[in-house]
Amino acid sequence: MLTDVRHQQMADLVRRRGALSVQEAARHFGVSQATARRDLDQLAERGQLDRVRGGARAPRHHIRPEADAAAFAVVAEQETVEKRAIGRRAASLVRDGDVVALDIGTTVFAMCEHLRDRDITVVTASLAVVRALAAAPRIDLVVMGGVLRPNYESLVGVLTESCLRQVRVDIAFLGASGVRHDGAVLDSTPSEVPVKRAMIDIATRAWLLADHAKFPGIGFLEVAPVSAFAGLVTDRAPLPTDLALSPDSDLEVVIA
Repeated sequence: MLTDVRHQQMADLVRRRGALSVQEAARHFGVSQATARRDLDQLAERGQLDRVRGGARAPRHHIRPEADAAAFAVVAEQETVEKRAIGRRAASLVRDGDVVALDIGTTVFAMCEHLRDRDITVVTASLAVVRALAAAPRIDLVVMGGVLRPNYESLVGVLTESCLRQVRVDIAFLGASGVRHDGAVLDSTPSEVPVKRAMIDIATRAWLLADHAKFPGIGFLEVAPVSAFAGLVTDRAPLPTDLALSPDSDLEVVIA
């Protein structure tokens, strides 16, 4: 593929998705990470995207409401084998009778098909999760109120945070945009970060779901340190160069 053609397609992909990691760009276009990084740098210099740690995001003037509204559907359609495996393994950590909080990400959403026959209570601010589990015969759904964020089919804001603080859950599952080497769990959406933090706070134990592309992934807002989680479900054990855990860390790493 010609470089100019790849650049145009890469810029279009970032605008459609809203964000793109170096690893995802390299895999999608069949180039090395060094080439993908250089491509993103050049596109940022031309103003076609905004460069962030580990990848790029669409510049604000390129984000259109109609593109924003399709964001969850676009990402969900591109669900990887790794995400499906992580969703299945994460669902196996749930016990009948548990009160379970499910975050809004597509990796967490992948748990739904493996929870439909469980006898549990699900607390969520994700309308996608609500639709997936609404007909489940033994699941009690508790939906958090708030302001609708159409692009990710989620409810956010002070009402959502207030609702979450009225409940306690046995186990929570959260996704992330990226995980830095120092263990900072990142997101790219300011309105989602307080909701994620509230979910961690109300859970007896919280699990982070992240495939290998999320190390480091992207993101510029810190949700919490990875030490705030009881465990990590991923498709590949992070190398020391990906994630520096302290010698006394009790983070449980489960490989899907």
